[in-house]
Amino acid sequence: MLRYMTAGESHGKGFMAIIDGMPLGMRIDELFINNELSKRMHGYGRGGRMSIEKDKVQIIAGVRKGYTLGSPIGLLVENKDRKIDKLPEVKNPRPGHADLAGMQKYGTLDARDILERASARETVAKVAAGAVAKIFLKGFDIDVISHVTALGGIEADTKTLSFEEIKEFSDMKNSPLRCANKSAEKKMCMKIDQAKNEGDTLGGCFEVLVRGVPVGLGDHTQWDKRIDGNISRAMIAIPAVKAVSVGEGIDSAAKEGSKVHDPIEYNRECRKFVRTSNNAGGIEGGVTNGCLVRIKGFMKPISTLAEPLASVNITTKQVESAATERSDVTAVSACGVVAEAIVAIEIAAAFLEKFGGDSIEEIRRNYEGYLEQLKCM
Repeated sequence: MLRYMTAGESHGKGFMAIIDGMPLGMRIDELFINNELSKRMHGYGRGGRMSIEKDKVQIIAGVRKGYTLGSPIGLLVENKDRKIDKLPEVKNPRPGHADLAGMQKYGTLDARDILERASARETVAKVAAGAVAKIFLKGFDIDVISHVTALGGIEADTKTLSFEEIKEFSDMKNSPLRCANKSAEKKMCMKIDQAKNEGDTLGGCFEVLVRGVPVGLGDHTQWDKRIDGNISRAMIAIPAVKAVSVGEGIDSAAKEGSKVHDPIEYNRECRKFVRTSNNAGGIEGGVTNGCLVRIKGFMKPISTLAEPLASVNITTKQVESAATERSDVTAVSACGVVAEAIVAIEIAAAFLEKFGGDSIEEIRRNYEGYLEQLKCM
């Protein structure tokens, strides 16, 4: 079973991730992990913290001579801004953040005790762990990308674009917002500038695409084995993500079944079943069906505002402005990078559950045998 945990605080010494369940014999590309961490830091509308941190991973366990040992993998990303013990108390909880609910839950009068862990800075550990999952999936020709499809109410029409066309814009080399529609992206950047001038924040939507996923990952037999359920649960746990949609998801609720479900055909030359459309987003009945996996995440505007909303001082009970912390105007593009990591982990977990073994070679034998079995149907 593949599982992971993270530890760390926003202004603490750093963030750790422990990944348990990866097989022996997988080559770990440290440069690839660092590139993924770099993608998380960039994007038009990001704040001052991104100019301070230069995230680099330290592999502290589970790897020998560049290859996994089959034991837990330990990853560490240190913080440069690590003054947690010197920061002032926070008495005025921010609307939309974990501040007040966390203070009430734990019985503390200082929101600093809550916000340091609730901070989206924690996602650096998720991206590091997800990069390891991506490395595993690449060994089986499974590729995970994401792109921004809406920001600040501006939508980007990308439905006619192929996976490869979208992939060109899925890093920061060709797009400051990782958006494959350049006209929409220009309007999004203008909207970000406007929000910044007004001391406000913006949310939006991103889509994660996974190519090469075989049919049969996940299971219909129990609720907690359905892969769309596991992916959705993991994605909505990303800070500020408030909704998840699989395939056409939300849009399909307003259509007739004849316009939603994907007709099935059989390709005799390839000896496999195919679908003529992919409204299901590559998942049916909690099981992958061999099509491109498509998952959308919807991110609310960031809670920390430069022009803060009204709040109440936790001690005096007097009305005051909410606390302010260094923050972004928007982080939808970065949230997509985090979601890539999360989806990669869930896909890898389902892959290992079905084709599991103690080494990469054993898993590969199991997988290749399964692919031959499919051709016999």
